[in-house]
Amino acid sequence: MTGSEVKSMSTAEINAAIKQTREKLFSMRNQSQTEKIEDISLFSKLRKDVARLMTERQKRYLADKAAKAPAKAPAADKTPGRAAGKPAAKRSGKTTTRETSKPKTKSRSTARTQA
Repeated sequence: MTGSEVKSMSTAEINAAIKQTREKLFSMRNQSQTEKIEDISLFSKLRKDVARLMTERQKRYLADKAAKAPAKAPAADKTPGRAAGKPAAKRSGKTTTRETSKPKTKSRSTARTQA
């Protein structure tokens, strides 16, 4: 099965072909356990066919999803989770304030003697 053949199929035909190819793979795996298979290269060919079919199905799904989604206004700042207009915090390789400002705890030996 070639890519052009897959593109010419309808979505329902693609789904049916995926199911049929997976069933063929399953039966071949079972057959390989019980008897000798003449053409072992069919395994890789069928797996590639399934991948080709699923890729086309995903492309169509994303195209339909993009066509149905309303157009959004472009965001001023593309960084997620940051308020618009707020400058980004500078990051350095140094430790964070949380790590450097931990309170020092007394060791067990000094805590026992004081109690």
